[in-house]
Amino acid sequence: MTITIRIEHEIRMRLPIHTLNGIVCFGGVAVSPDAMELCANNNVTISFLGEFGHFKARVVGKTQGNVLLRREQYRRADDQKQVSEIARLFIIAKIANTRNVVLRAIREKSENGNTREMEIATRKMFNVIKQLKDPLDSETLLGKEGEAAKIYFGIFNELICSQKEHFIFKGRSRRPPLDLVNSMLSFVYTLLVHDATSALETVGLDPYVGFFHKERPGRPGLALDIMEEFRGYIADRLVLTLINTQQVKPEGFTVTESGGILMDDQTRKTVITAYQKRKQEEVRHPFLQENIPVGMLIFSQAMLLARHLRGDLEKYPAFFCK
Repeated sequence: MTITIRIEHEIRMRLPIHTLNGIVCFGGVAVSPDAMELCANNNVTISFLGEFGHFKARVVGKTQGNVLLRREQYRRADDQKQVSEIARLFIIAKIANTRNVVLRAIREKSENGNTREMEIATRKMFNVIKQLKDPLDSETLLGKEGEAAKIYFGIFNELICSQKEHFIFKGRSRRPPLDLVNSMLSFVYTLLVHDATSALETVGLDPYVGFFHKERPGRPGLALDIMEEFRGYIADRLVLTLINTQQVKPEGFTVTESGGILMDDQTRKTVITAYQKRKQEEVRHPFLQENIPVGMLIFSQAMLLARHLRGDLEKYPAFFCK
């Protein structure tokens, strides 16, 4: 059975349902009831986003997994010691993986560029990681995560090697993004949240009850938790590659009346295509010791988290890239 894509009543593509993990619809996309039923029955989540990535709604099938796993998740989420321990592992992986983004840039730039600021940043980030080796309360952990993020984004502009007169990063900005780089980062982070939410639902976890990201109505806290490990490895590296290889151009962005920066249709298509290609690449999972597609990494981590909560694993094995 297939999903058929039509544009102005013309069939553009047919995709076997078993090849899909999820469908993301941007803007005024209509999905037939039959297609929704097919996706729901095959555990393919449909997410509806606004034209520029604002979340609207999701269509999902039956709840996966068993109630015992979710009840254990809720019990752990109410135990501050457990919350801090699991959150600490998410954040260590996040800092280590974003640090590796900088180390990768240093290697590529070392022969003909000044890498001093980046090298200082990696040392500072390593020091933050060392401070996380012992259990910390949630407030202290939040402070350490913020400290590492400030260091990382403080030198992020140094990682941009091409089109520097247009792609200038002065700091993280959201709702709306205030520069071209932030526009791309926010967009890819939205795609990651979709993938993380779908992965967690597939293994039977509640994506809205997190450990690091506290509960807030409408916010998928656990999905945001688990995607922290992949912000640098998948999203940031993808954005930097698209800019530095000039696959995206400054002409592909517009400024709104509020000062926000938005991508045009062609630029969004370029980013989505690159994101899907990145997910098809294979990588060695450090814990599972198997070669798997990058697109399966988030699902693998969701599965490992479920195994930890069930008691099959003593600790949650966070993902660390090389």
